[in-house]
Amino acid sequence: MSQKSRNLPKLAAALVAAAVLVVAGIYLIVGPLGKSGGGDEAGADAVPNPHYAALQAAATGDVAAFVPAKALKAVPDVVFQDAQGKPVKLSDFRGKTLLLNIWATWCAPCREEMPELDRLQGEMGSDAFQVVALSVDKTGLEQARDFLQNTVKAEHLSLFNDPKASANFQLRAVGLPTTLLVDPQGREMGRIAGPAPWDGKQAQALIRAALGQ
Repeated sequence: MSQKSRNLPKLAAALVAAAVLVVAGIYLIVGPLGKSGGGDEAGADAVPNPHYAALQAAATGDVAAFVPAKALKAVPDVVFQDAQGKPVKLSDFRGKTLLLNIWATWCAPCREEMPELDRLQGEMGSDAFQVVALSVDKTGLEQARDFLQNTVKAEHLSLFNDPKASANFQLRAVGLPTTLLVDPQGREMGRIAGPAPWDGKQAQALIRAALGQ
């Protein structure tokens, strides 16, 4: 048997081992295949989403890319800062349904969404619902503040910033913008990857479905 032939089993074993490591790495990052994002992620703390059918029906037209979650699972309690630089946790918003938008000033589609999100908050914001626009600009608050105040001239959105961009990883955001609907108990009802016209009638119908209206 040639030296080349004797080395083939070793090479095959090495390739298999490498493949196992890659798959294990993917699993650790995003969880079981097909269960990342707003899909059917199951777990001991997951419960059926009572608004699933309504959200699925409302996910049409401008918001057709919205993926409702069949099972409600707790969203990580992300820590970020408010306009004064004080720490805020996602759990501080418990009791409200949230439209949690992860964005950055360097993201062109995110910039286009901000005026729409500001109008959505103005029209639908209440004790039961809030738009939380979370900037992940690593330069901190000032760049996002300048954009919201001087470019968007936002009247309704509050400023929040995550300078470490930890929300991207914790919330499994695949690109920006990513927007989650979070129920009053802090559980994900679904998400949309990419931009949407959030001040449109179809987006508002989606929010009403999340609110059970």
